[in-house]
Amino acid sequence: MTTLIPRAPYTDDELRKLYPAGLELQLVQVLMRHGERTPVSARFQNAGLRPWWPYCASARKMRSAVLAAADTTSNHPFETFDWKRRLETFGDNDEPVVARGPGGQLDDICDMGSLTDLGRQSTYRLGLRLRELYVDRLGFLPATIASADMFYLRSTPVHRALESLHQTFSALYPPSAREPGPDGTFPAPTILTRVPADEVLFPNDGNCRRFAALSRAFAQRAADRWNKTADVEYLNEVYGKWMPAGSRVAVDSRPRLSGIMDTVNATLAHGPETRLPSEFYDERASEIMQRISVDEWFAGYKESREYRMLGMGGLLGDIVGRMVGSVEPQTTTGGSSSDGAHTLTKRTGQEDHSARIRFGLSGCHDTTLAGVLASLGAYDTHRWPPFTSHVAFELFRESTIPPPPEEPVKSASWWASLFGAAAVPANIGRRPTTELTVGEKKKLDGYYVRIRYNDEPVTVPACKLPGNHLEGDVSFCTLAAFKAVVDKFTPTNWKQQCRMNRDQPVLPTGEPEWAGH
Repeated sequence: MTTLIPRAPYTDDELRKLYPAGLELQLVQVLMRHGERTPVSARFQNAGLRPWWPYCASARKMRSAVLAAADTTSNHPFETFDWKRRLETFGDNDEPVVARGPGGQLDDICDMGSLTDLGRQSTYRLGLRLRELYVDRLGFLPATIASADMFYLRSTPVHRALESLHQTFSALYPPSAREPGPDGTFPAPTILTRVPADEVLFPNDGNCRRFAALSRAFAQRAADRWNKTADVEYLNEVYGKWMPAGSRVAVDSRPRLSGIMDTVNATLAHGPETRLPSEFYDERASEIMQRISVDEWFAGYKESREYRMLGMGGLLGDIVGRMVGSVEPQTTTGGSSSDGAHTLTKRTGQEDHSARIRFGLSGCHDTTLAGVLASLGAYDTHRWPPFTSHVAFELFRESTIPPPPEEPVKSASWWASLFGAAAVPANIGRRPTTELTVGEKKKLDGYYVRIRYNDEPVTVPACKLPGNHLEGDVSFCTLAAFKAVVDKFTPTNWKQQCRMNRDQPVLPTGEPEWAGH
C-alpha cells in the first residue's frame, strides 16, 4: 500500500522470455513516482501526530548558484552558496517560532509533501535496479558515459519529483560511470521542466478547466456511489473518533478519504516518531480506502475518452511521438529527429550533433502512473501505486531491421534561431494513424511496444487482437496498434481543448467509452 517491495531480479529464464532473441531494444521510457514523502498537509494532530517530521537531512545541505563576479562576461561568473534551512511557523499569539520535530529537533525538518531521507534511498535503489537490468544484464545502455545526450530527463515542477529523478539517475550512472570531458568534468545533464500552465506530466486540473469539471464530476459520482455503503461505515468505525467534531468519514469529507489514506500511507512508511495509533493501520480499512480512492481518481480514464485526452493524452502523445521519432530516420536538414532529441540540441557552430535518445526518465506522481495505465485499459488493480513505483515503456524492433542511421543534423533556420528554438521536422508521431499513407504506416512494421509496471508486464486490450501483437505474446503490442489506441485520445491543441465543451455533460451519457480500444 505504501512502500514498494520490489520483486526479485529476473532469473535468466525470465530474462530470455521477457527479452527474446528475435527482438532488440531501441528505446526505453520510464515514468517514476517519487519516493516516500511527508503528508501534503497536517492531519490527525488530535491523534498525537506531529505536523513536522525530522526526516530531511538534505535541509542541512542546501546549495544555490549565486552570481559572484562583478564582470558578468566572465566564463565562470557563478559560485556555489551553501546554506542550511530551518522552517518557521506560527507559535502562541501568532508569534513566529522555529518548527520542531516530535523530539524537539530543529534541523532535518521536512516541509509538507517533501521527499524524505527514506524516499531518497528508495529512488536511489530504483536507479540501481535500472542499471542492473539495462546496463549489466541486457547491455542496452553503456557501462560508462561521456555525456547524458542519449537521455531524455524530465520532471514535474514539484520538488519531490525532481529530487527523486536526481537520486535515480545518480544510481543509474554514479560518478564512477561518468567520464570527464576536456575540462576535466562530466557535462551537466539537461533536465527538462515546464511551467505549471504547460504541464502534462500529471493530471493538470489546476490549468485545464474542462478537466477540472470532469474530475469533480467523477469524484462526486464516487461519493454518491460509496458514502452510504457498508464499506464506508466500517471506515467510520475505524477512523470516526479522530474526525473533526460533527463529521464522518466519506469520500468527500474533510479531510477527504483520499487525504486520510495519504496520511496513513506516509506514516506507515516512516519511523515510530511519526506513527498514528495502531487502529489506523487496519488491513481491511486499508483495502477499502484504496479501492474507493482508485474508483474516485481513475475511473474517469477508463470510461471517458475526453477524460483520457485532457488528463493523460498529452503525455502519452509525447511518449508515442518519441517512439515513432526513434523509428524514423534522422533528417539532415531542418532540425533533428522527433524522438525528443530536438529539445536537447546543442548549438556548436554550423551544425547540431544530436545523439538519438535511448532512455527517458521522468520524475512524476502516483496520479501519473495510474492515469497512464488506466487510459490504456491496463490498470487492472484496486491498489494505489506505492512510493517509487515506475512504468517502463519499451520499444523493440525485429532483429532483421537495421537501426536508424546516426547522422549529423544541420542547424535550424535563421528564423528559428532568432527566437531560440530548434525547428522540428515534420513527422508522423502526432499524426493520427488514419491520416498516414501506406508508406508511412509501413515504417512502423516490425516494431513492438511492451509496458512493465513495477517490473510486471501489463497488456493493452486492443493489443490482444489477432495481428496486433507478437506471435505468442500479447504483451508485445505492435507499434502501429499501440499508436492507434493512443491516437484516439491525443489532444491536437490541449490548451484550447481545455476551454471547450463547458456546456456539455461531464459524465458519459451513453455506454462507457472504454479505454484501451
